Amino acid sequence: MTSDAALAAALAEGAGRVLLDLRAQDPADLGAEGDRRSNAFLLERLGQLRPADAVLSEEAKDDHRRLSADRVWIVDPLDGTREYAERTDGAWRTDFAVHVALWQRGAGLVAGAVALPARGQVFGTERPVPPPAAREDGPLRIAVSRSRPPELVRRLGALLPVELVGMGSAGVKAMAVVTGEADAYLHGGGQYEWDSAAPVAVAAASGLHTSRLDGSPLAYNNSDPWLPDLLVCRAGLAPRLLAAVAQIEGGR
Repeated sequence: MTSDAALAAALAEGAGRVLLDLRAQDPADLGAEGDRRSNAFLLERLGQLRPADAVLSEEAKDDHRRLSADRVWIVDPLDGTREYAERTDGAWRTDFAVHVALWQRGAGLVAGAVALPARGQVFGTERPVPPPAAREDGPLRIAVSRSRPPELVRRLGALLPVELVGMGSAGVKAMAVVTGEADAYLHGGGQYEWDSAAPVAVAAASGLHTSRLDGSPLAYNNSDPWLPDLLVCRAGLAPRLLAAVAQIEGGR
């Protein structure tokens, strides 16, 4: 039987192929169709391979039977719908992702994978990427939205030397920390569980710090899947960043 970690990676990669094939056809409503087809692929495959497990998906009606289930797959079939359907200078954007994670009662996130289909990359808990080496100098590189950098990160710049690194979806931002392209990803504006479950599973498996912005653990498979905030960073940076966020929050 395929391990859960291997299955997460295979599902994320397979959904990514569905998205790339559809993009080549360039239908009129590419983003909505991408959401639909990727979700259908994931639900079908999970139904075949893990029929006893529950699923929480951004693109499916929330079945609250998951709250009593022992195993719940938390998936975002297309993280970064806008980026997926957008061209820049005539070329398709590559900063979108597919998220597949498994939550288990009593253990939390136990497997996960993030595919970056347009870049041909799959990051997973089966084969974690070693944590990036600490940088000796330079500003902290913070992964942020290219179009909507959060006010929290801007305010960090008054306390710490910060360089904002713009990119697309949540999965892309978190994987930038995994690979060392960025030092941290902070999000204070709220997300849903499917936005962060797989990225957090992958980041934690790679030895990175993952938490709420107050330092408390991230919890998944809640009755309300809304998560207010998130921090993913190199472990050695966490005390510094959490202290800075606490100072900002305390000064409001």
